Amino acid sequence: MTGKPLQTRTQFLIALSIAAAVGGCTLTPWPSEPGATGGPTSSSTAAVPAGYYRVNSGDTVASVASAFGQRPQDIATWNVLPTNAVLIVGQVLRVAPPAPGAYGTPYAAPGAAPGSPAGAGTAEASTVHLAWPLRGPILRSFVAGKNNGIVIGGKPGDQVRAAAGGRVVYAGTGIPAYGPLVIIKHDATVITAYGQNSQLLVKEGDVVTQGQPIGEVGVDARGVASIQFEVRRDGHPVDPLAWLPKAGG
Repeated sequence: MTGKPLQTRTQFLIALSIAAAVGGCTLTPWPSEPGATGGPTSSSTAAVPAGYYRVNSGDTVASVASAFGQRPQDIATWNVLPTNAVLIVGQVLRVAPPAPGAYGTPYAAPGAAPGSPAGAGTAEASTVHLAWPLRGPILRSFVAGKNNGIVIGGKPGDQVRAAAGGRVVYAGTGIPAYGPLVIIKHDATVITAYGQNSQLLVKEGDVVTQGQPIGEVGVDARGVASIQFEVRRDGHPVDPLAWLPKAGG
């Protein structure tokens, strides 16, 4: 399974996608979209604490690691698994670093693992400060439980810039309906995603700085020039507008 990381990553991204309004697409490169096809609710409706992920059909250690910006060997270590382990649908995995000394105590179910309390090992308050990836009108706002990000209008070819410094953990077209997509990991808890580009200016593994061009604005299925921008904290979608400077700031 780990011999084809690109293929498994693409399969994972596609499995976690969901069609919605605005061109029929919502950018969902990570789990926990309520009601998403193949999402966490497919195996259980029980909430999973921050720093954990419930396995869905088709997931592998490598694909889960890629989606959360981690190394497969770390995911395996944190959950006491071999890197080529066959995952079971409904299994809960730790996807954030555990507290010191917590290795060897895999999380079995929310609130049920001795020595592994919910949220253990998650980073303290993030010091990431985001800047606007593109200046333009907000064509769609974030609605908790309905969509995972915002849509920012622009002009075709406008530069899309990294909202903060970090490392590119995904850059590709594995989800064709979303156009070329970039995902950047900023620290242990914060990840941003930029979808519907016309082309990408970075590649996977690149280290980028805040404001660095990473792509160019494309158009959605309706021909509207825009990008889809998403912020994840501990693997969960949060309102990007709460993280971005106010207009004029």
